[in-house]
Formats: sequence, C-alpha cells, structure tokens
Amino acid sequence: MCISVMKRYEMKYLLNGSQTERLREKLEGHMQLDRYGKTSIASLYYDTPTYRLVRASLEKPVFKEKIRLRSYGPATEDSPVFLELKRKAGGVVYKRRIQTTVPDADRFFTGEGFPDGGQIERELEAFRDRYAPLEAACLIIYDRMAYFEPDGDLRLTIDENPRYRVDDLTLTGSMDGVPLLGPGRTILEIKVQDAMPLWLTAILTECGAGKGSFSKYGEAYRRQILKARLSA
Repeated sequence: MCISVMKRYEMKYLLNGSQTERLREKLEGHMQLDRYGKTSIASLYYDTPTYRLVRASLEKPVFKEKIRLRSYGPATEDSPVFLELKRKAGGVVYKRRIQTTVPDADRFFTGEGFPDGGQIERELEAFRDRYAPLEAACLIIYDRMAYFEPDGDLRLTIDENPRYRVDDLTLTGSMDGVPLLGPGRTILEIKVQDAMPLWLTAILTECGAGKGSFSKYGEAYRRQILKARLSA
C-alpha cells in the first residue's frame, strides 16, 4: 500500500459465484493471498459539477483520467488515506498517489497545496486546478481479496459486494451502499506490467471468464446520477 507510482496493464472480468470459487481453487500453487486478507475499501470520487470526468470516461476515449480519495476500512480524522490520480492511455494504466488525511484532503480540494510538495503533489495540484472546481461526487465501496505472484509482478484482485452511495460522501462514515451487482457476482481485476502468463490464461478459459469493461463509478453514475439528471 506504500507504492506511490505505478504503471501496468489492467484487465477486468465479471464473474458469477461458481466462476469465482473455481478461480480461487485454481489459483492455489500459483498465487498467494496477501497478508491483509479480505479488506473493505472505500473510494471517494471527485468530479466537476457537470460530471465531466465520468462522462468522458464512459465515452471510452484513448486517454482518460480520474481522481479519488481511498481508505482501507472506515477512516478517522487522523488515519492514513490515499489521494490517487489514475490515468489510462492506450491500455496502460498510470497511477500516482500520496498518503494524507481526510482533513488535509479536504483542504487540498479547496485550493490549498501540500507542505513539502514533490512531483506527485504537483501533478495532483495541476489536475485539480485544470478541472476546478472539483467536489465529492460518488462513494464506491467493496470487499477485496488481493493475490500476488511470489517473485513476480502479477497482481489479481476479486471485489465482492461492490456498492455505492451519492449522499453522506465521506470516508469517515459507514461502509453501507446500494449494490452494483447481483448476489454472488464479483469483479476480477488482473494487473501486470508485461504479458499475462499462459497458466492464468488457461485458468480463465477453464472458468469461462470473458474479458469485459466495468467501471464502478461509471455504473453508479448511469444508475442514479444520470437518471436523476434526465428526470429533473
């Protein structure tokens, strides 16, 4: 969780309950569950008042970017949270992030800078200023199981019970939300710097997993925010 700069390919799959269980069984001997076990993650997405960032992302452009504040479990006023800038270009994902606190992040979005700001802080500030004003738009929550390949760069995550809310937009509140998927369905994400190994390709084929595209924030926007705007 301390990595501040990342560059990798990311692939997503939507799985049903039986596919998820089969995948977990097949991963044994290839990958290990990380030391955190199942972790509840909350990501607070920021956007313009017209939802410029999520609308652009849903158009599936060659280049897209977003900013979010993430906590592992409910946050407190002084617990660590992570401000992340995520960009995708040509299928490659680039992520920059810094550790901060909820009060400092709140001050950041009102225009203040970070003390002793380095390169990543300057990138975050440039992004904020380019899209200003940015405001909390949607909270995405899910329960994640993360796997890693020993002595390799492959990482795999399975997100259960993805949910969202568009009110009470704070990381210091509850971890409740409206479900994004049906019962038993999960989101598989594969993250790798180079090509996916053949053994994993074979496992995905055996499990009947088909590569797809799914944005948690994008789906929440389509379900509630866009619907509310169209009916207004």
